[in-house]
Amino acid sequence: MITFQDLGVSAPILKALEAEGYTTPTPIQIQALPIVQKGRDLIGLAQTGTGKTAAFALPILDRLHQNRKHAGEKSCRTLVLAPTRELAAQIGDSFRAYGKFLGLSTTVVFGGASMHKQKQAMFRGVDILVATPGRLLDHVSQRSIRLDKVEILVLDEADHMMDMGFIHDLRKIATILPRARQTLFFSATMPPAIEELAAQFLDRPEKISVAPQSTTAERVQQVVVHVDQSKKQDLLHAMLADKGMKRALVFARTKHGADRVANKLESAGFNTGAIHGNKSQGQRTRALDDFKRGKTRILVATEVAARGIDVDDITHVINFDLPNVPEQYVHRIGRTARAGTDGIAISFCAPDERAYLKDIERLTKQPVPVMETDMSLRAPRADDRPVRPKGPAGRNGQQQQRKHAPKKHHASETHGKAHAKQGHAPSSAREEGDRRDRKGNDVWSNAGPPRRLKRRPARV
Repeated sequence: MITFQDLGVSAPILKALEAEGYTTPTPIQIQALPIVQKGRDLIGLAQTGTGKTAAFALPILDRLHQNRKHAGEKSCRTLVLAPTRELAAQIGDSFRAYGKFLGLSTTVVFGGASMHKQKQAMFRGVDILVATPGRLLDHVSQRSIRLDKVEILVLDEADHMMDMGFIHDLRKIATILPRARQTLFFSATMPPAIEELAAQFLDRPEKISVAPQSTTAERVQQVVVHVDQSKKQDLLHAMLADKGMKRALVFARTKHGADRVANKLESAGFNTGAIHGNKSQGQRTRALDDFKRGKTRILVATEVAARGIDVDDITHVINFDLPNVPEQYVHRIGRTARAGTDGIAISFCAPDERAYLKDIERLTKQPVPVMETDMSLRAPRADDRPVRPKGPAGRNGQQQQRKHAPKKHHASETHGKAHAKQGHAPSSAREEGDRRDRKGNDVWSNAGPPRRLKRRPARV
């Protein structure tokens, strides 16, 4: 059995790992550590919950410890980019935990927090800077951080950063960084677009993969319940009434949907927290801390929590709404069954979400078993064609034909017809479009140009 000592991890880090309860490296750590220690560029592909953070944090800490030097004022030696605030904070905590006996400095910067305090933390220089791309560029524009002395660049969850629209920010950051650097890509999925992005950042990288692309965790027991949309909340209450669900993470597709689910759970007597993009940073941190400590048993979240949030002992993941992007399903259910434990993922599927379920099964290359409940609908047959939700443009982008109400006749038309039945001929002046005032003077006429009024010259 390979140990961390066999991988060349220094004694202070081994002491910190022992204090954290880590004794055996994971497969991605066994493959990544020797490559990173040599200073080579790396692309790492692994499932969530397999220890990707330690795979790049441990060799970076070792390298900085062996080659100690001051970063310089408003500079950093290692830059780690993460897509979300929660993931950035978690990576910063991991660096501090693994390197607590090394005396290295770590700072985390992200949006929603005080810029002034972040500037103060970076003023004298830091060894490790963990940041979200947007807030990092804010500091660069205000000259509170310099990136010309970065030795190691890490992009964690690079595919998620691209999904969130950070591609342009990443390219701006790449132009500021020195060319002579080591770059590490770590992600749960590696679609072709990410490989193209990696080619712009890395120099002859080595690629490691400990799981096929877009596969689900083996220890997660997956089931799907076909249920009507109006019955989802009642089904959720019935399932959460089971005390066997010691810690449940519930995913909703939208921010308002997450608030609605959380409020109804609170009204039913369930101790619930909520986390999504509309919450302030303080609210998000407080809800996540309460969930980690066990103060709240249920956390309702959007995709903001689907990537990289490491909460121990999540027994159940419930997809209240199926994701419309199948890769997000892999990241959602990866929040359970972490560090060798088992977990259960339950998905609620309404009739208009069956197309999303087909996309998920096509991506993971395995069917999701159906679970029957008292509120279940009939499971679709294999030959049933899933109906995709229609947007404003309808199916396949074709514009829907809007059915207009029958045209209503104006009262003047009815009056005109009755006038004609009495033998009165229509006025020729009216047909020509003449308009006269009560004295019979022309106001406007279609028959010719409008008449100009002769104005008397003003007296001088």
